[in-house]
Amino acid sequence: MSGDHHHHHDHDHDDHSHLTPIEARVKALESILVAKGLVDPAALDVIIETYETKIGPRNGARVVAKAWADPAYAARLKTDATAAIAELGYSGRQGEHMVAVFNDAATHHLVVCTLCSCYPWAVLGLPPVWYKSAPYRSRAVLDPRGVLTEFGVVLPEAIKLRVWDSTAETRYLVIPQRPAGAEGWDEDRLADLVTRDSMIGTGLALKPPGSSG
Repeated sequence: MSGDHHHHHDHDHDDHSHLTPIEARVKALESILVAKGLVDPAALDVIIETYETKIGPRNGARVVAKAWADPAYAARLKTDATAAIAELGYSGRQGEHMVAVFNDAATHHLVVCTLCSCYPWAVLGLPPVWYKSAPYRSRAVLDPRGVLTEFGVVLPEAIKLRVWDSTAETRYLVIPQRPAGAEGWDEDRLADLVTRDSMIGTGLALKPPGSSG
């Protein structure tokens, strides 16, 4: 295997099927509303996509931006991510115990949940469909470098990959490396460089406009 795999699945999931109970209830409600003509499936897809990629991940982006801009906050995030994230008002179900893992020049972190789809909703919003898929859940462990390549992230062989397996008790947040060219930026501008995928590990932070780094 091309990376370390941290597996601690001695936990109680709501179930071991593709959908958790709450997801199943939401799916059933969605089906009823669509069947009654009360919801347009296309419009619903747009709303879900917005929460998956824009609104939800903004919380995590603000956490990352603050860690980039404030070394003292970054230190607190490393020591107790749950408390540090709560400082910004982000906490609650699906994010009770958080661990922040920091990418650097030597190590790249990737997050997966091999048994179902444990995901830090409080900071990343809704999990993307691919995160819950069986191929990602298995291949992220067996071939993390190959998975990253499929996401367009090609890392030098010298960079070590570490795979973190989320559980019902512990959720992981990847802190991507701060890109060159954003020196002196405030937290709001920095947050615009942080993508959802970069906080899962399947992506990198965006480069500042005009940056060659």
